[in-house]
Amino acid sequence: MLPNFKKSDAEPQRAAPQGPPASVSTMAPRTQAGGAMRPGERPAPSVIGADLSISGNLFSRGEVQIDGEVQGDIQGLNVIIGERARITGGIAAEEVVVRGHVLGAIRGKRVMLQATSHVEGDIYHQTLAIEQGAFFEGKSRRSEDPLGTGQQPQASQPAVGLPAGTTG
Repeated sequence: MLPNFKKSDAEPQRAAPQGPPASVSTMAPRTQAGGAMRPGERPAPSVIGADLSISGNLFSRGEVQIDGEVQGDIQGLNVIIGERARITGGIAAEEVVVRGHVLGAIRGKRVMLQATSHVEGDIYHQTLAIEQGAFFEGKSRRSEDPLGTGQQPQASQPAVGLPAGTTG
């Protein structure tokens, strides 16, 4: 029995270099003992898995990757919409990468629609990249401040309850 025990100890050491894929190893803890980030490090992304469905708004101060379904608005620093993701709502982020389905407006300084994306809604951006094969139906509007909170003037919207052509 002792030889089998020693043999099993040696096997994990040989198997360790094969280990998990590189993408998994990047998810190792990135903070020091006190929870402070090291200079130049980015926190690990928040992930909404493919088996998760959320009804409500999401807010993240960092990167968020969505592979599931979200019915609500999403706001973050970097937002990645996975191939199987389905979003019904608006997205606002510095950088937005879309690989899945979005039904709603996208606001971002840098927006990329990859080949597998399906977007139905307007896009407000500083830079926009659309790969061949991407589906996009809506308006594209370049803006120096696509994330700005500036409101549209009320005069440009028709008054409620008045006949067409009449102002209030």
